[in-house]
Amino acid sequence: QVQLVESGGGLVQAGGSLRLSCAASGRTFSSYAMGWFRQAPGKERDFVATISWSGGSTYYASSVAGRFTISRDNAKNTVYLQMNSLKPEDTAVYYCAADRTVVAGRTAYDYAYWGQGTQVTVSS
Repeated sequence: QVQLVESGGGLVQAGGSLRLSCAASGRTFSSYAMGWFRQAPGKERDFVATISWSGGSTYYASSVAGRFTISRDNAKNTVYLQMNSLKPEDTAVYYCAADRTVVAGRTAYDYAYWGQGTQVTVSS
């Protein structure tokens, strides 16, 4: 099993940047594909980005492609989400997710482990 703890959320003006971090427990972090999802009030949890266990493969939702970058440091058991050019519609609770597989999917059902979430608020 793996436990996930997100950090780095906060309040930022439109056009600004934030970097989210997700620290994972356990010795087998490099065996897990990782993902980021977000959920706005009253909406479903949406896919944001995913990265393979080696970091060699990434995929983004069209709404964030070119603005967000997912990366990982297996030596630090941490996955990151660099968010640039933020927009008010990026406001949501952001969740880190993990699944013990080489490349995970793009739906919440593809991930077995979840963090508690971190709030990102983008003001206009």
